Amino acid sequence: MKSSELVLPAGNLQKLKYAFLYGADACYLGLPNFSMRSRSTQFTFSQLKEAIRLAHKLNKKLYITINTYPHNYDLKNLEKYLKKLKGLKIDAIILADPGVLNLVKKYLPKIKIHLSTQANTVNLEAAKFWQKQGIRRIILARELSLKEIAEIKKTCPKMELEVFVHGAMCISYSGRCLLSMYLTGRDANQGECAQPCRWKYKAYYLEEDLRKNEFWPIEEDKGGAYIMNSRDLCLIDYLPDLIKAGVDAFKVEGRAKSIYYLAVVAKTYRQAIHIVQSSNLKVQNYKKLVSNLRRELETTHNRGFTPGFFTGKLQNSQEYKTSRPKSKWQFCGVVKKLDKKTKTAFIKVHNKIEKNKVLEFVTPNSQFKFKIKEIINQKNEHQEFAKLNDIIKLELPKEVPVSTVIRQKVK
Repeated sequence: MKSSELVLPAGNLQKLKYAFLYGADACYLGLPNFSMRSRSTQFTFSQLKEAIRLAHKLNKKLYITINTYPHNYDLKNLEKYLKKLKGLKIDAIILADPGVLNLVKKYLPKIKIHLSTQANTVNLEAAKFWQKQGIRRIILARELSLKEIAEIKKTCPKMELEVFVHGAMCISYSGRCLLSMYLTGRDANQGECAQPCRWKYKAYYLEEDLRKNEFWPIEEDKGGAYIMNSRDLCLIDYLPDLIKAGVDAFKVEGRAKSIYYLAVVAKTYRQAIHIVQSSNLKVQNYKKLVSNLRRELETTHNRGFTPGFFTGKLQNSQEYKTSRPKSKWQFCGVVKKLDKKTKTAFIKVHNKIEKNKVLEFVTPNSQFKFKIKEIINQKNEHQEFAKLNDIIKLELPKEVPVSTVIRQKVK
């Protein structure tokens, strides 16, 4: 089987480093104003240059998103933006709008172009059309089944295909939603989504148009109903099928997610890809081999998992009781520095850490559990617990790399 690229999001420079450290082959990011996650994008142009330098030093790739749908009044700023990108060694631009495509061809004629999932590519004729426009890779709509993906690849074998395999799902057609604009004035297609699909709605009755004043009550519990709250996509069980279908890249959603989320998801999918590539692997045994990896994904905040439309029939797609992410695990810190002689790790705390609790250290290549017997701060003072942003010292049984993420079971 061929290898597929693992593509992760990066909301800032720190997240980019974690994604690469834990297994990503490429990262996608955006600068404010023309990215679909403008509120969670924290890159400046100087940081973008650093990101490109870092990616290429590690033999990784960096993709820039310009995947909003700009209006006329946005175009002058967009042209300035593209001119500033000239000369930077970006591996590809991700876009959705045909007008943006024209401008990218004008100002960055040699750049590789990837078509965003926002363009809603759901059929082989659309793929052929975009191929004629010079698109190198299509990030397919999430509404497609495995069969449809394979048909598109068979029709356009030279077109690279990228598929979302993990992360939050949008209830609207490949994310092109108007609900946020109607309810809050924040345009989702300009990167300003307020996520009203996650809100709790109360409905009291239905009235049919031709039967005025006849009301049918809608039953719900006292907590209301999260009628549009999609579960998170998870296709780790189906990676061999996707590779067989000719998918060139696996994509993870989550520019606004934590470094812990990026680390665990990158590591888990990297291990899954390695299992697929193993020469000793029989594909029919794959699901058994990745069952532990699926449980590992459940340690990250999620709304429950669904394969989405992958099998051709929507399965377990909605979470009606709550929109709050769930997990029995909590991200509680990262290793910022290590004294190799004493194996003392300096930990930056993210969530409360207490004495006599068991922590789990997750490195890019391994993980182990450790029970805390004492908590010592930088002044060598003993504490009963540590809170957010504290720096504490822990003497560990083994050496761990800087940037190791730490978690604890809370339920």
